[in-house]
Amino acid sequence: MQLHSWYFAVPRREETAAVPLDQITANRTNLERILDNLKEGIIAHDMQRRIFFFNTEAERITGFSRQDVLGKDCHEAFGVPFCGEKCSFCDPHPVLPDHCEYPITISRRDGETRRVEMSVTTMSGDDGRIIGVVACFRDVTDILALQIQAHKLTSFANIVGRDVKMLNVFQQIIDVAAYDYPVHICGETGTGKELVATALHTESRRAGAPFVPINCGALPENLIESELFGHVKGAFSGAVRDKKGRFELAHGGSIFLDEIAELSKPMQVKLLRFLQEGRFVRVGGEKEISVTVKIISATNKDLKTEVEQGRFRDDLYYRLNVIPIHLPPLRERKNDIPLLVDHFLAEARERYGHKTPYVTRETLAVLMDYHWPGNVRELQNAIQFAIVKSGGRPITPRALPLELVNYQPARFPRPSRSPQPRGSSVGPWRKLTPDSVARTLKETGGNKSRAARILGVGRATLYRFLGEHPELLP
Repeated sequence: MQLHSWYFAVPRREETAAVPLDQITANRTNLERILDNLKEGIIAHDMQRRIFFFNTEAERITGFSRQDVLGKDCHEAFGVPFCGEKCSFCDPHPVLPDHCEYPITISRRDGETRRVEMSVTTMSGDDGRIIGVVACFRDVTDILALQIQAHKLTSFANIVGRDVKMLNVFQQIIDVAAYDYPVHICGETGTGKELVATALHTESRRAGAPFVPINCGALPENLIESELFGHVKGAFSGAVRDKKGRFELAHGGSIFLDEIAELSKPMQVKLLRFLQEGRFVRVGGEKEISVTVKIISATNKDLKTEVEQGRFRDDLYYRLNVIPIHLPPLRERKNDIPLLVDHFLAEARERYGHKTPYVTRETLAVLMDYHWPGNVRELQNAIQFAIVKSGGRPITPRALPLELVNYQPARFPRPSRSPQPRGSSVGPWRKLTPDSVARTLKETGGNKSRAARILGVGRATLYRFLGEHPELLP
């Protein structure tokens, strides 16, 4: 590698002279001392993946000594690819970028998992050809743990949330990253089960291998076995060639079995047999095929209830539900709504390259008041709808989908803290009248929050009513 003409000030007994960096680093011992004093781990290997440098911090973070790894293939030295197969050098025909950065979970020699931030750079010889790769990494496990404990984390692995329930989910993803035990995700439609499944894969040591999703409820019974396990030519009408199933395609990586509760009893038996033996036979075939995959399943149903009612096998349930992860519905993490709204607006800005409108306080109140049966997916759809309808103007309640604008939350009337005018409304929006709202706003000096309490409705209900009667605004 070509070194820049940097200089260090090196003190001598009677004078101080500037010494060129290349003169210092020409001595390998000096160079190693410099790199060993860095607070980042450094590992470097040549084009045959033979490790030729491993500094002191790398030893501390990984638990492996120089003697354990120097001169060895970086895949073999650690048991698994140290980079998580994310550096693209692991591809059969690598296209190497000059530089890439990513987080990854690694397993130390003692089995402990650590979260590190990796920075990978190619090294070039004097003729410009790539001669190897150097990776710098730092341990951020404790920092991440403190962020979770202090509720300072706002997203993790492309999942947005800072509610304590979501922070618990983030911690579960981190905890299970180094293990291949089956994980079952339960949650209502739209809560982000596939996002969590993807994170379980990308944060694991299998990250560089395939992630293969399949919706078990979207395929007819006569096709699901072929999709999962593959078929041989002539197995049935239309099978004109051999075809690999999803389990074969996921070999070495992870498979995501979404809507697992929709599998028929015969298919449950075949899946159970695979989980027990790790082998299967393609439809119409005779040869047993062995694969290694991490199993991630999900459903929006209570799988335990499905077992109790005889619709799902209990032995399969216990095989799948080794590590359960529950995703809370959006109505139970409403303090994440402003964060999610900002995220969806930022996505629109990035995708369409123009300024997106902001959400008014009244609109946010409507969003906070809604019960969100479709969860995060419904919120995303609502924001996309509002962006289009607002036409670049601030997003007001009128820009939202009708089901949000017309939604009436069930609530009990609240007692008034000041005298109620005869005939004023203490019930839902349909009982509000322009006169009662105008009088109450006058009483409160235009304070909408206090007016809503006096009227016995939520702020969002009052905002919606005022949206229909703008003449009442003081």
